[in-house]
Amino acid sequence: QVQLVESGGGSVQPGGSLRLSCAASGYVFSSYYMAWFRQAPGKEREGVAAIDTDGATTYADSVKGRFTISQDNAKNTLYLQMNSLKPEDTAMYYCAADFGVGPRGRWLLRTGAYNYWGQGTQVTVSS
Repeated sequence: QVQLVESGGGSVQPGGSLRLSCAASGYVFSSYYMAWFRQAPGKEREGVAAIDTDGATTYADSVKGRFTISQDNAKNTLYLQMNSLKPEDTAMYYCAADFGVGPRGRWLLRTGAYNYWGQGTQVTVSS
């Protein structure tokens, strides 16, 4: 079955960087679109960045220019490079995956677009 395992979270000072990884298994990696979501305490889960099967990327306005989503098909791994981190980036970060035809672009930042989720990795940005 589909398994997604995140890693790379931690604590960092404002302005710092982290790279999250999501190791995928149980499906043909390159045939699924994928995304990173985050959820802060008391808030709804929100889409951060998505990557489609053709490599097209979409970002939330709050992270555009600071975060970069990428994938390595040979390693079945999704990445999120996070630079210039801010305290408001503090959250549990989740990767998600799914497949199929349908709307694209910013629709891939919606939780409803995904049936497969990892367990999450915590990111804390604090001085």
